Amino acid sequence: MARKAKVTRKTKETDIQLEINLDGSGKADIKTPIPFFDHMLSNFAKHGLFDLKIRANGDVEVDFHHTIEDVGIVLGEAVKKALGNNSGIKRCASFDFPMMDALSTVVLDISNRPYFKFNTTKDSFAVSKKMISAMIDGHMVDTFDMGLLQEFMKAFSNTAGLDLHVTLHYGMDIHHSIESIFKSLGRALSAAVAKDPRIKGVLSTKGKL
Repeated sequence: MARKAKVTRKTKETDIQLEINLDGSGKADIKTPIPFFDHMLSNFAKHGLFDLKIRANGDVEVDFHHTIEDVGIVLGEAVKKALGNNSGIKRCASFDFPMMDALSTVVLDISNRPYFKFNTTKDSFAVSKKMISAMIDGHMVDTFDMGLLQEFMKAFSNTAGLDLHVTLHYGMDIHHSIESIFKSLGRALSAAVAKDPRIKGVLSTKGKL
């Protein structure tokens, strides 16, 4: 049986509907007010082979932070719901993904003990301070930076119950750097949620996560 979930979240700041199939084929149907974010989430779905549908609206006239963080919250809730009792999954995984001038690593454990760590190296410190800008309604606006990436990852980690470690080893272009991280996340999560017939119940000496 396919592991699917549907989650909605509506606050005074955002209105989000999200559907995920962990056993999908990488189909993405994503619409948020932030096109670059849509692109990154589509990369996450494609490389994780997750079917992902998102409809999100938020108070982007105030800040992009609310929408990006809340999508992370809802995505984490959906992944946790789709996994159920975590029976049979490999649980831990890591992936290195190159993207032109950038290289990132994502290491995660579906442990139900949320923790998030974002690491930058000397060669990635400069790009971590940059921001992607876009023209919206004739005005140049800042749309995405490493701070927003971290807020998304932290929210996702907290609600999915992930011990999540992200490292940007190096990168000159911020688009390439962030895209490398989202692709790494998709690949690592896909490997972690994969089932192994040798695993009976939960892969833990405690017998419970």
